[in-house]
Amino acid sequence: MVLQNLYLSYKRDTKYLLYWMINVSNRLLRSTTDGETQSAGSVNTTGQSTVNGLISMSKLISQHKEPVPNVIYRLFGSIIQARSLVSTTFQELMGPDSDEELKRSNECHRHFINTLRSAFKILGGEEWEKTSAATSDDTEDVEQILFANKFQELSVDKEGASSDEDDNVGQPQSPVAARKVSRKPRGKGKKARKYKKPKKGKKQDTQDPATDEIPIESIRIIEDNGDVGLVTDYLLAVYSTVKEWADLRAYTQSLWREVAYEGLNSAVAGAVSNLTISMVKRTNAAIFVDFPGHDTYETIMNTITRGNMDRAQGKFRLALFALDPDGEQHSQKETAVDIKEQFLIHAYQDLRDFVLDFQANRTGKPTKAMQAKISKWDPNFNLERATNEERVNWRRCYTIKWLYDLVNVFSSIVVQRNTVRGEKHVYENVDWSASGPWSVHRVLFGLNEFAGDITSMAMKKPGTDITKMIYPHHVFQMQCIVDSFTVSRGWSLSALHGHMLEAPAKKGRARRDVDLFLDRQNKRVFAGYCQTVDLLKQILEKDGKMAQHKDFFEIIKIAQLDFVDFLGEHKYTTGLDTIPPSRFADHNPNGLQEYSPILCGVGLEEGLEIAYRIGMFLWERMPEPTLMIHLHNAVVQKGYLFRPVGLCATLEDLFKHTFFAQGRKPKSEFVDALLASVGQPGSRQAQAQRQAIRYRRRFAENVHQLFDLEINQINFQEELHAYHLSASGVEPRGHS
Repeated sequence: MVLQNLYLSYKRDTKYLLYWMINVSNRLLRSTTDGETQSAGSVNTTGQSTVNGLISMSKLISQHKEPVPNVIYRLFGSIIQARSLVSTTFQELMGPDSDEELKRSNECHRHFINTLRSAFKILGGEEWEKTSAATSDDTEDVEQILFANKFQELSVDKEGASSDEDDNVGQPQSPVAARKVSRKPRGKGKKARKYKKPKKGKKQDTQDPATDEIPIESIRIIEDNGDVGLVTDYLLAVYSTVKEWADLRAYTQSLWREVAYEGLNSAVAGAVSNLTISMVKRTNAAIFVDFPGHDTYETIMNTITRGNMDRAQGKFRLALFALDPDGEQHSQKETAVDIKEQFLIHAYQDLRDFVLDFQANRTGKPTKAMQAKISKWDPNFNLERATNEERVNWRRCYTIKWLYDLVNVFSSIVVQRNTVRGEKHVYENVDWSASGPWSVHRVLFGLNEFAGDITSMAMKKPGTDITKMIYPHHVFQMQCIVDSFTVSRGWSLSALHGHMLEAPAKKGRARRDVDLFLDRQNKRVFAGYCQTVDLLKQILEKDGKMAQHKDFFEIIKIAQLDFVDFLGEHKYTTGLDTIPPSRFADHNPNGLQEYSPILCGVGLEEGLEIAYRIGMFLWERMPEPTLMIHLHNAVVQKGYLFRPVGLCATLEDLFKHTFFAQGRKPKSEFVDALLASVGQPGSRQAQAQRQAIRYRRRFAENVHQLFDLEINQINFQEELHAYHLSASGVEPRGHS
């Protein structure tokens, strides 16, 4: 996976650097070591600083020989690198007819970079690079270092404070630094402040030094050139955003290639793809809170290409370097980046053109002009022998066909209702969102939010400006959908190598893992979700418990039917009245699913989640699983079993907090241990749980809310989360 977004890292690092510089400068200005109290007007009370203000603060810190932590030098390097990267990129975009705004922005970039380098030099950065940069500890916790300064000042005896600092001898210091900022380990929770007793003859200072700190939330740098500086930051934000798209796209492409060629389960790739889409969405929200109204895909693309994609093509270059034994870099290959691919421009144009074509008549059928372009699409087209232009056109036809099927399926309930007497739904006014009133009717698994957004755009009146409705996460998700299919056909894209081709995957059927999960055709004995539900019915009837669980089993049966009808297949394949047939009908009426590995993958992920929730709810309703685990533990502790039963022992070890109070297996008093785990009959705990279940049934709007596991006594999610954290090297929190 990629690291944090460049702009967000730059913004964070800039804030950390300013926090340290402003607060250290303020402390020095307030000090009376020179025998004179500095003017109160010189103290920064707002947390804001101009670019040129960095120089004055650096000089003050240097004059007082204030120690500079290694992490501060690294923050300088990180900020300078980010600024330089973007400045170089946009410098290459500048031509003889470049607009004045871009020229002023690049001048602002250079001024900021030069100022940072000057401040770095004043603080002894050049000497640090020669003596300490290579050996500094890269694992330093930035916040731990920076906020250590704050707690150092909590001593009332300012003269005695230096005695503590003499003990800090860990890291190499800068030549400017006479002493090292101490690193204090993080504790759990807040601790009371400790003040030293003042020495005799000294008057105690009653002012709390902590109140003099400028909080990090208030820290902000103000560009000297005003609006030009804001444009400069926006260019940095745009560049880092587009770079993240390219990195994440390359990663998801590799995942779907593993699905097609190496057998990776599509639910895994679907889950990770959803994660990358969420990353794009969160990054967009985090960045463009600084630039409201400039967060649509088209605005971002016009910014990075300066409104001219053809001129921008070839301006962005990518180089591959190799390191020799001495650590020197040697260029191996350099190529111009295909920005229409790496900036997702093709995906955006195909999505936009589909929406505009659908809006033309809103019948679910392409216009005659569009139909003429896409009608000859062939899923078995030989991509290896095709030209780049032919492959791009083949992909465009697929995208538009697939989107027509997606919107027709997602809107089918409302469209059919409009044929009923007395019902007239105005398409542009319908709430098509995944959480809207029509979401109670299941028509799709896994892509409901995306389908709702695209349907909402497509159902607008002709002439509606939809460019303001298309955001980066829509385009990125569209690209992931398309890539999952083209990769299975042997075609992937590389920023360095361009079009990469191989033979289509022989076992890369999109529905492969869905069919394994459901086993609609009952090809295996006692396997697949469909057979499991039928087997459960037989067991409940044989044990005479169907009446007790009738209402719950009806819900299970509904979920089973939804899986059969809409997971990996759709009623659309057999034709629906008033709904146009599939655009893929000439090759495969189920093309919406068969030609979309990602739809099957994310659909399977949602299906597995629902099946898991139902299973956990079933365990909650049936006492046998918990009783079996407690009985097994009792007979093992009593020595009645020569060895533990493998399955029971595994469940006990993995989910001890689920089955046993405080996660402790009882060695005696087994009845009391059971009651402590499940609650006394008629207790407040049991009553509250029953009340929560009734409330959930009454107000749940979908199956996910109906089987919300938060209130379940038996819930493996917390246990599994703890094990995942442990496997990742993160210490899990203790259970309450």
